[in-house]
Amino acid sequence: MPALINAQNLHKSFGAIRAVNGVSLTVNAGEVVGFLGPNGAGKTTTMRMLTGFLDPSDGSITISGVSLHDDPIAARRCFGYLPEGAPAYPDMTVRDYLTFIARARAIAPREIAARLESVVARIHLGGVIDQVIETLSKGFKRRVGIAQALIHDPPILIMDEPTDGLDPNQKHEVRELIRAMGSTKAIVLSTHILEEVEAVCTRAVVIAAGRVVFDGTPEEFERRAPAHVTRNRMDSAFRAMTAPTSEVVT
Repeated sequence: MPALINAQNLHKSFGAIRAVNGVSLTVNAGEVVGFLGPNGAGKTTTMRMLTGFLDPSDGSITISGVSLHDDPIAARRCFGYLPEGAPAYPDMTVRDYLTFIARARAIAPREIAARLESVVARIHLGGVIDQVIETLSKGFKRRVGIAQALIHDPPILIMDEPTDGLDPNQKHEVRELIRAMGSTKAIVLSTHILEEVEAVCTRAVVIAAGRVVFDGTPEEFERRAPAHVTRNRMDSAFRAMTAPTSEVVT
């Protein structure tokens, strides 16, 4: 079966700056891929290209077999996206916002109430469903962002720091949700937390200086990290693992 995400030889330049330099990534149904890298590695730029918010300078992306360049609307229907910071309309209530997203996703009007009820229950938003978004805590705003990505039940999820701002219990709940969905969906999540990769991911992909330098299991990644580096010092681990002489390991 073809990969649900198939990105080949992606390049992105901003003037003289080469942010992404030949990144390729395939993700199949049933895979949860942790996308890691030090600050400035090109991680966010790659995520934005995968979701169509940035056009690559070169390379190709297909989503569920649909070219993101040739038919961006059809391709975007196939994934849910949680951007960095989980932006939302602050003056809307959670109910109004999720209803708006459902309509924008072309969910049939007769199905919206059931979809809303399902996603609110899964993300535990019932207590704030009629609260204005700008009054929510950072953790609940993050939950609303996850809910809008799931409202149309897409086969693909692309998530930027999905547990950012959540307390330990909330992080556990979100990771359990990702793990459960990962049995059938293709999921890419960016994170800087090794613990998160170990908890939910089936693969770890590391980029540095715009190139993929590691693609393997979380266990293989942890074995390659310098022994003296702790989970709280992963940025230095990335840099130690991805020195200019490093070769891609798969």
